Amino acid sequence: MILIKHKVTGAVLAELGGTRLAGEDLRDMDLAGADLSGQDLSGANLEYSDLTGADLSGAQLQGANLVAAHLAGASLRGADLRRARLGADSPSRSADLSRADLSQARLEGADLRRVAAHGANLREATLDGADLRGADFLGADLTRIKARKTLFIQANLREVNLEGADLRDSHLNDANLAKANLSGADLSSRYEDGFSVINLANLEGADLSGADLRNISAQDTNLRNANLTGVNFTSAVLGGSILHRANVTDADFSAVELASVTMEFANFSKARNASIPPYKKNLR
Repeated sequence: MILIKHKVTGAVLAELGGTRLAGEDLRDMDLAGADLSGQDLSGANLEYSDLTGADLSGAQLQGANLVAAHLAGASLRGADLRRARLGADSPSRSADLSRADLSQARLEGADLRRVAAHGANLREATLDGADLRGADFLGADLTRIKARKTLFIQANLREVNLEGADLRDSHLNDANLAKANLSGADLSSRYEDGFSVINLANLEGADLSGADLRNISAQDTNLRNANLTGVNFTSAVLGGSILHRANVTDADFSAVELASVTMEFANFSKARNASIPPYKKNLR
């Protein structure tokens, strides 16, 4: 028999007849505040379970089903959630990760579609190949995450801290990154045709100072009032993008076509290798 106890009071929250939690059916259980730290929950079904404030630090959750689970305020620090399912087609069925601690968690290939993760801590988490389409990370801390070949399409990343993030070859089409901090982030592509994509994304007022955007596709992207100091735009595709009042000091625009870029009040005289069309030179 397995006893699941409260992390503070020690009160028994659940009695399970088996000898292991891996692969168990734990659907729709009240496990709020449970101590599940270091437990092997790989393949377990936790759909609709209440894990609010639970301690899942260091837990093995590979392939676990956490669809519609309540994880607000839970600690998943260092947990292994590779290939875990937390997302769904409908926000009402996606996991609630608001204010959860997922720092250094492993989320490679995880399904995080439309999860609510306001203010969550994902510092140094690994999200390579994860699906975050439509996820809401408002105000979350994603400092130094590894998210290569990750889908952030239509995700809400407003006011998110992505400082030093590795976002190579990821797709952020139509994502909201307004006032986000992407200083020192790597959004470059290893491919010349630009696999990294931020088309239609909103980066108004975002800080991208020192970011690497080589070969990126940033068509029709909103970069109004963005801090682009020292950004490497070499061979980027910026057609239709708006750089109105952006700070482009020391930004490198080598091999970038700027004819269709809106650049009013962006001082390109302080940028490097920018080939300004003659009819736009009075806007520098």
